[in-house]
Order: sequence, then structure tokens, then C-alpha cells
Amino acid sequence: MRPRPRVAETAVAVLLLLAATACGSRLPESDFEHRATTPVPRTAEPLRVGIIAGATSPVGDGAFTGPRDGAKAYFDRLNARGGIDGRKVEVRECDDGGSGVGNNECVHRLIEEDKVVALVATTALDYAGAERVSRARVPDIGGQPIGPAYDTYPHLYSIYGSLAPRNGTTGWDGKQYGGTEVYRYFKREHGARTAAVVSYNQSASAAYARLVVQGLKAEGYEVVTEQVDFALPNFRAAAADLKERGADLVFDAMDTHGNARLCRAMDEVGADVTAKVTNVQNWTSTVAEDYKDAPRCRNALWATGSSRNHEDTGQAAVREFRDGTKGLKTHSQWQLEGWAAAMWFTDAARSCAASGEGVTRACVDRFMNRDEPYTADGLLVPVRFEHLDEPPKTRRTCVSAARWQDTKGWVSQGEMNDNCFDVPQLPYEP
Repeated sequence: MRPRPRVAETAVAVLLLLAATACGSRLPESDFEHRATTPVPRTAEPLRVGIIAGATSPVGDGAFTGPRDGAKAYFDRLNARGGIDGRKVEVRECDDGGSGVGNNECVHRLIEEDKVVALVATTALDYAGAERVSRARVPDIGGQPIGPAYDTYPHLYSIYGSLAPRNGTTGWDGKQYGGTEVYRYFKREHGARTAAVVSYNQSASAAYARLVVQGLKAEGYEVVTEQVDFALPNFRAAAADLKERGADLVFDAMDTHGNARLCRAMDEVGADVTAKVTNVQNWTSTVAEDYKDAPRCRNALWATGSSRNHEDTGQAAVREFRDGTKGLKTHSQWQLEGWAAAMWFTDAARSCAASGEGVTRACVDRFMNRDEPYTADGLLVPVRFEHLDEPPKTRRTCVSAARWQDTKGWVSQGEMNDNCFDVPQLPYEP
């Protein structure tokens, strides 16, 4: 299962972008190919699914479209091969504009008017309609947990899984928990002992920085904290200090633009580090352009997550993804996770069709609640949904890690299912 701090990483990245604008198992591939090429009877009605994404939002057009694009690419490829037992998948999209009002409108239209059998790859800045989705018992499959909804309501299934009771209260008594596996990984694999955490003097940034510091200290790191002014940040002074303090790692609680400026300042002062660590939202093919003024720091850039590197084409499932998305201008980890979400729905629908029950909301929901972990043909660290009465004190979690190299792009660092650690679970408030 993916560790819960990733939720905070995603959420803070989105909040910072917003602030900046204001200032288990699947059918074997051979079987998939055989069944996917079944001719589509003319009388077969399509299976209708909904995708909610803030294509236009306060954080900028396209900020939330990666999972949508990946899911649509998967369904296009599936339909070209015959669909699901002769039924094509009809995608109904809705742009919620990044607002709670817009999200409620999308939920109403997709569930009550379009009668979708499921939502797939939801990416909502303000998931105001989450409770409504849950009341309607519509499975929401593979959504990005930008807020706490996926650890609050039943019938909502984050792409990263959940251990929480999901009984209407967030996490456990309003608190969520996450592990320290990323910090353990760098300590074990690279001998890192000193880490710098750079944040803005802005509430979302400062709150996430405190969470990172808490995790680093739990793993025995010496921690250097740097805070810069949000309106007039002095990145050069922060870079000079972390160089002076001998930081091995640099974590941040900033947006992509701030990251790029920090990297440039690090290059200017000669602050060489083992890793400049970013999150899954910034794990994209646009790194060379985003960090064009910081070649040394750029080549020390690492990303961590719980899905297989979208450039790891040595893996058959990644090759399938890249082939199916070759028409997109850029590639990203969010696209791959949207593709995996669409695959998840497809496997659920196939299971329902094979059982003779038919593809219904209830049947798809039962598939999502199986005991078996789900991996989307190895694209995901095994995902589970459990309902634990108490938060776990420790948890075995795995890390997908990649490093940017100008000559190769994102290069996977070890096998994600082997980068696993038994780590403490620390509380945080969403």
C-alpha cells in the first residue's frame, strides 16, 4: 500500500500552486489481448464511466488533467480492441473548474443524469461532492487523494489504497497517518544523515515542512530548516546556508517554480547534494525545461512515489502505457496512474461480466473490496483497502524512486517492490 504522507505531498503541492496564482491481480496480457479483440455486437450498449478533472482551475489550466489523459488513453485503446466483452466504454468528462460548487455539479450530472456505473481517475481540488458519491454507492476508482475524502467515505478508492475505517470521519478521529519510508530509503541506500527542508513562510508550506521534519527526525537525521519569504524569497541565502551545513538531501514544501529557483540558487553557490527530492506531481517529462537554468541540481533531482516509473520501458506494462499515450505532448507519473485507474475499472467490469451478474455499481464495488492487493499489471505498489479500528504503529511500505539524468531522462533506482521498509506511522492533520 502506498504510504499516507504522499497524500500530504500531493495536497501541499496543489495548495502551493493555488497560493502562487493568488500572489491485484489482472488477467494475463495474452488473455487480455484475446478477449479485447472480441467483435462488438451492434446491439451492445456501452458501459458509461465518468471522469472529473479540474481542466480549468485556479492553479492553472491542465494542472489536474494528467490522470484524466491517462485514463482516456487506456479506454481508447481498450475500445479499439473490442471493449469489455463486446461493450465499449463511453467516457463522460466533467470539468469542475477546481471549485466545490463545480464539483457538486459534476457529481450530480454524472451520477444522476448520465447514470455512470463508476467514476475513474478523479482529480479534484475541492471534492465537495464526495459524500454524495458515497451515498449513491457509486465506486470512485483510482482517484488522486488531494484532500481527505478518500480516507473518509466508503465507496471511494484512492489509487494508493487506505487503511482508515472510512465511516464518515477522516482517518482516525480526524487524523491521518503516514510512514517514513522515503527518509529510510535514502539513509539505507545512500548513507544520508543530514537533510534540509525548505519552505515558504506560508501556512500550507510551513505545515507540510513540519511533517517532513517530523519524519526525518524519527529516522535520526540532523535536520536543517530554511524558510523563505513567499512574496520575495531569498533562495540564494537559503542555498548558501544548506551548503554551509553540509546537507546530503534537500526536501521542499514549494511549488515547481520555487523548486526551479531554489535549484538555480544551489548551482550558483555550488551546493552539491546527494539528492534534491521532489514528489509524484513533479515526476514529468518537462524537467529539462522546468530546470533549464540549474544543470547540476537538475541532475541530482529525484522523485519518489508508489507507482512504476513512467519511463521504465523495460517493463511490459509501462511499454503498453507509453505506446497508448504516444500522442500526448508530454508524459507524467499522474498519466500513468490514471491509466492504472482505468485498468482497475476494466478488471472489475470483466469480473462482473464473467460472473453472469452483469456490470453494476454494486458488483464493481465488491471487486474493489476484495482481500487481494491490486497492482495494475505491476504498475502500482500493491494496493489494499482495509478498515482498521486503530491506526497502525508501524507498516511495511515500499518506495518507487527515480533519478533524473539529462542523457537518459528518469532512471529507476532499484525495483520498487524490493525498496520496502517497516517504518513508524506518524499522525498528521489534513
